[in-house]
Amino acid sequence: MTRRATLRGAERTPFAGGAARADVLVCGASFAGLAVARELAGSGADVLVVDRYELGERQTSACAAPTPWLHAMGVREAIRQELPCMAFHTPHGSARFRLPWSWSSFDYRTLCHELWEQADARFEVAKVEHRRGTEVRTDRGTLTAPLVVDALGWRRVLGAGPNVQPPQALISRGLEVHPDARGGDTDLEVWIDRSLIRHGYAWSVPAAGEQRVGVGSYEPRDHVKEPTRAVAGRLGLPPVRYQGNWFPHALRPAVEDGVCFVGDSAGHCFPLSGEGIRTAFYFGIACGRELRRVLGGDATRAEALARYGAFSDSHAGAFATALRLQRLIPALPPRALTALLAIVGRERPCRRAFGWYLEQAHPRFALSAGGPTDSPGLR
Repeated sequence: MTRRATLRGAERTPFAGGAARADVLVCGASFAGLAVARELAGSGADVLVVDRYELGERQTSACAAPTPWLHAMGVREAIRQELPCMAFHTPHGSARFRLPWSWSSFDYRTLCHELWEQADARFEVAKVEHRRGTEVRTDRGTLTAPLVVDALGWRRVLGAGPNVQPPQALISRGLEVHPDARGGDTDLEVWIDRSLIRHGYAWSVPAAGEQRVGVGSYEPRDHVKEPTRAVAGRLGLPPVRYQGNWFPHALRPAVEDGVCFVGDSAGHCFPLSGEGIRTAFYFGIACGRELRRVLGGDATRAEALARYGAFSDSHAGAFATALRLQRLIPALPPRALTALLAIVGRERPCRRAFGWYLEQAHPRFALSAGGPTDSPGLR
C-alpha cells in the first residue's frame, strides 16, 4: 500500500507516470469505497483507491452496525461492544426491545484496516475535486480509469452539474460527542423528544468505555449542538470530542454519465434511522460485483452499469416507506408515539418490524457468490 508521509503543503507531490492510471478508480476510502475495493480482490485488475485522508483517519458516524453485517464483512476485530437491546424514550415513557439481531459498536480505524487487508488495491492520499469524462482531477494531478466510482459522500463530487447543498438538499444533519464512560451500559438508546429536537432523535451508543452521544435532525436548518450537549448532560457526561456530518435521506441515481455512485453519494443512507454503514457495504458489494464482471469479460461497461443502476433503483420502495415513516413519526402526538412503541416492543411485532428492517439490506448478500440481481431474497 502506498502511504504519504504527510498530508500537507508542498509535500503533496504530483502523481508520477503510471501511478495516475488504473483499471478501476475508487474515490473515497470509507465504508462504501472499501467495500467496492474488497469485492474486486483477486480480479487481477489495477484498482486505485484515493481519499483526502489516510485510511481510518476521519470518523464521521456513530460507528455502530448490525452485528451480522460486521461478521459477514470479516471485521470482527473492530467490534468494541455488542448491543442486544434497544431502548426508546419519549416524554411519556420508555420501551425496551430485545432485537432478533444485535447491533455492535466498533472502532473505525480498525474496521477500515480490516477491510483494506481483504483488498489488493493501491491507495493514495489526494483530494478529489471534479471530473471530466473518465479523467478525475485531484490536488495532486489527474487520474484516469475506464471504471470510476464515487464513494465520497453526500457531496456527490463526481456528479454532473452543480451539487445541491444544504439546506435545500434532501439531507439530515448529525452531531456527536465521545466522552469516556463508566461502562455497564448494554443498550443502544434512542430519545424521540421534541423538547430536544423537533424533527429527529437523539442516541447513546456504548462502546466499551466510550459513550457515543448525539442528535440527528431530518431538517437541515435545525441546530444540533445544544441538543447534543443537553443529552450528554442528562446522562451526566461531558460534551467532549465532537464530530458531525450531513447524511442523505433520499435515493439519487446510482449511475450517471458513466460513473458509479455508492453509499451517501447515491443516497444509500436509510431514512428514519439515518443508518448508512450496512447500506454502504451492501451497495458497495453490488457495485464491485458488476465491475468485476466487466474486468472478467462477462459484461460490457454499459451492461454492468445498467445492472448496478437497476439494482439500486429496485430498493426505491423500501426507502420510500422509511421516508414516509421519517415524516410521520415526528408528527405523531407524543402519547400516541409512546403507545405505538409499547406495541412494537412486544416480541412478535418487534421481530416483524426489525426483521423487515434488516431484510432491506441483509448480510446474506455479503456471503452470496452471485451477482447482485442473481441471488434470491435480497430485497
